Amino acid sequence: MSDPLSPKTGLSALPRGIWVLGLVSMAMDVSSEMIHALLPVYLVAVLGASTLTVGFIEGIAEATASMVKIVSGTLSDRLGTRKWLAVLGYGLAALTKPVFPLAPSVAWVTAARFVDRIGKGVRGAPRDALAADIAPPDMRGAAFGLRQSLDTVGAFLGPFLAVVLMWASGGSYVLVFWVAVVPAFVAVALLVFGVEDAARPANDDDPDDPANGRTPLGGAFWGVVAVAAIFGLSRFSEAFLVLKASAVGLPATLVPLVLVVMNVVYAIAAYPAGALSDKAGRTAPLLVGLAVLIAGDMALAFADGLVPAAIGVAAWGLHMGLTQGVITALVADAAPASRRGTAFGIFNFVTGVAALVASLLAGGLWDAFGAQATFLAGAGFAVVTALGVAILRRVRANGRKAQGAAAK
Repeated sequence: MSDPLSPKTGLSALPRGIWVLGLVSMAMDVSSEMIHALLPVYLVAVLGASTLTVGFIEGIAEATASMVKIVSGTLSDRLGTRKWLAVLGYGLAALTKPVFPLAPSVAWVTAARFVDRIGKGVRGAPRDALAADIAPPDMRGAAFGLRQSLDTVGAFLGPFLAVVLMWASGGSYVLVFWVAVVPAFVAVALLVFGVEDAARPANDDDPDDPANGRTPLGGAFWGVVAVAAIFGLSRFSEAFLVLKASAVGLPATLVPLVLVVMNVVYAIAAYPAGALSDKAGRTAPLLVGLAVLIAGDMALAFADGLVPAAIGVAAWGLHMGLTQGVITALVADAAPASRRGTAFGIFNFVTGVAALVASLLAGGLWDAFGAQATFLAGAGFAVVTALGVAILRRVRANGRKAQGAAAK
């Protein structure tokens, strides 16, 4: 029988707020992915939109989210509150969900998608900063890994539920969209009643004004952002994994399994990788993840059948699990406590732009030279990223030595 007074370890040691933030992300992802999995087809087949219109809607939506992230992150620092900005962001997204089943035209869907992405932009940086504020410093990797894992569970549960409901209802888009409303409002309720705002962090420059924003972000933070930007260039859209699987013979009816496989592996790996980074250091899982990404890209570049393609897809999921939560924890480690919102806003913006550039480059290479060129380029950027991580590792080690010498 265990001692009830013994210290908690592992998942049980994480604060309740971290668990709730993870469940909030999962519930909202279930809602969003139920809609997004069907929205392109719904726009074209039911509302009569062109594929160009679909691309325009998605491009505007994601660009809006990226720009809003910087503003909301900085605002959370200046107001000294993370939770209520996150509530505002999740609330905006929840309020848009009923618009999709009620929308009489493409214009209504466009407006709802636009507001939904504004909500995503508003909540992203404050939520990540709140998680960093709540998590014990020696468990940040585990905290971000758990949140990322639960978020990813939502990413594959949503499309799965959409498929089941479409089959059960005989293809009723409207029914799926109405069901998607429920988890969105559950997410908002969980955040409102289940998470406490963290204590306002002190600013080293002026303790009387913790949100004055004068504390510099520092070279350590900008080093992490630079590495993340290069990493983003190797991380093009998962749509190219789907295209590769289709090209080597995966039937159209089974194409959704590509993202299911990738996200299942991602969800399983994210928490252990984050917890490992708390003990072994942040850069070790990153370097392993980059090696896995390089191997996955090589498998996909030369795949001539479903088995090597499946290995490549699984490797992509594993690399995401090994890296995404860890690099977020690196941002939290490097940023001053009073400017974490700003730091996460900048980080999310830069990585979002890098991902857009990566997808454009991947598409151009695919059209000009074929699939092999796309995946080989991704592997090349991953190699450059690994060199950047190695440099970052040395800089962090030297910084710790300098701090130790100064303390003596």
